[in-house]
Amino acid sequence: VQLQASGGGLVQTGDSLRLSCAASTRTFNSYAMGWFRQAPGQEREVVAAINRNGDSTYVTDSAKGRFTISRDNAKNTVYLQMNSLKPEDTAVYYCAAGIVAGPYYYTYDKKYDYWGQGTQVTVSS
Repeated sequence: VQLQASGGGLVQTGDSLRLSCAASTRTFNSYAMGWFRQAPGQEREVVAAINRNGDSTYVTDSAKGRFTISRDNAKNTVYLQMNSLKPEDTAVYYCAAGIVAGPYYYTYDKKYDYWGQGTQVTVSS
């Protein structure tokens, strides 16, 4: 499975961005999907996750109320809508796919089997 993330960029505090991650697989609906980020000098952290059906999601506390994860299984794509961006959201954002046997998601990065190349998000103050 290949994952292609896009949509990053340089924005100002309070702006919005939508990240997309397109997957090259015929069985996209077999995968839980996640978005992670890594800032310079920091460990990778989970931002959001979604189950294979799209009806169960997770958003990290620091992004609740601002970020929304969604997926379109017909388009093999997962999205991360980011609103009210803050400088502390600056990081490289990665999408990931993990095979699941049930209708749940993962928040632990080691559970994911495939990773995209990352897209840079920079929020200026």
